[in-house]
Amino acid sequence: MAGNAWVCAGQGAQFIGMGKDLADRFAVCADLFRRADEVLGFKLSDICFTGPEESLTKTSYCQPAIFVVSVACYTTLRELVGRDPAVTGMAGLSLGEWTALHLAGVVGFEETLRILEARGRFMQEACDEQAGAMVSVIGLPLDALRGICEQSGVEIANLNSEEQTVLSGPRAGIERAEQLARAAGAKKTVLLKVAGAYHSSLMRSAADKLREVLAKVVFRAPGIPVWANVTAQPHGDPDAIRQAMIRQVTSSVLWAGCVNGLKHGGATRYVEFGPGRVLSGLIKRIDSQAETLNIQDVVTLEKTKPVLAG
Repeated sequence: MAGNAWVCAGQGAQFIGMGKDLADRFAVCADLFRRADEVLGFKLSDICFTGPEESLTKTSYCQPAIFVVSVACYTTLRELVGRDPAVTGMAGLSLGEWTALHLAGVVGFEETLRILEARGRFMQEACDEQAGAMVSVIGLPLDALRGICEQSGVEIANLNSEEQTVLSGPRAGIERAEQLARAAGAKKTVLLKVAGAYHSSLMRSAADKLREVLAKVVFRAPGIPVWANVTAQPHGDPDAIRQAMIRQVTSSVLWAGCVNGLKHGGATRYVEFGPGRVLSGLIKRIDSQAETLNIQDVVTLEKTKPVLAG
C-alpha cells in the first residue's frame, strides 16, 4: 500500500486563472476565496482569476494567492473523498512550507494569510533595498558550487536535487557565478525571473520584520510531521517552528533532503497541491520510483480522487 505525502507549491508556480474552476464548482472553495478577500482587505480572488499578471507576480499578492489555491485544492479533495486520506508526512517549498504547516494544524487559515501577505511585502522591500538575483545551475557537484560561491560572493539558496542547485546573491555576484559555473562544466544555467536574492543574507531585513510578526502568532504542534526547509528534518515544538520559519527567509531550502526524509518515512506517492507541477518534477529527479500526482484544477482533482479514494 502506498504511503502518501503531501507537498505544497512555492512561489513561481502561479498563473492567471488559478483556482477559478474550483471556486466555480465547489462552494467550499469559493468560501475560502471569500474569506481571503475579507481578511486581506482586497480582492485576492480577482487577482488569482483574472490578473493582471503584474499584480499576481507581486510577492505580497503572489504568496497568499498560491497559499489559498493550494488550500482550496486540498479542501476540495477532502470534500470529494469524504475523509482525510492517510498521509505519512508533508513538506512545501519556501512559502509552500507555510501551507504544509497550516494543513498540519500549526497555524490557522486567516493567520497564515496575514503572515504570507506580510512575508511577501517584507521580501519585496528587501529586494528594493539591494539589487539581487538568482541562477539555477544544473549538472555541477555541491563542492564545486561551494567554491564558486566563495569566489563570487553568493550563497546557495535551494538544493533542489543532486542535479539542480539555485544560487542567490548580489546581481553582479550572480553574473560572475554563472560565468564560473559554465566554465566549470555546468550542463545548463538559467537566470531566474525573480525580484531579488531570496533565501540569502540579502533578505536579512525581511527576516527581522517577520520575527516581529511571528512573535504575536500562536503556533501549535503539528498533527502530521512537516519537514523543515532549513534542516530537512521534521519540525519540532511550536517555538522551534517559529524560529525555523524566521531562519527560512535567509537560509538554504534543503528540498532534496526533505523529499529523502519523506521517502525514508514511508512515502511512495506524493500529491502536489497548488498551481503547476514543479515539485512533482523535482521529486522524480530525487526518487525515480516515486509516484507523483497533482491537484491544481478540476481536471487534475478528478484524476487524483479515485487513486486516493481507493
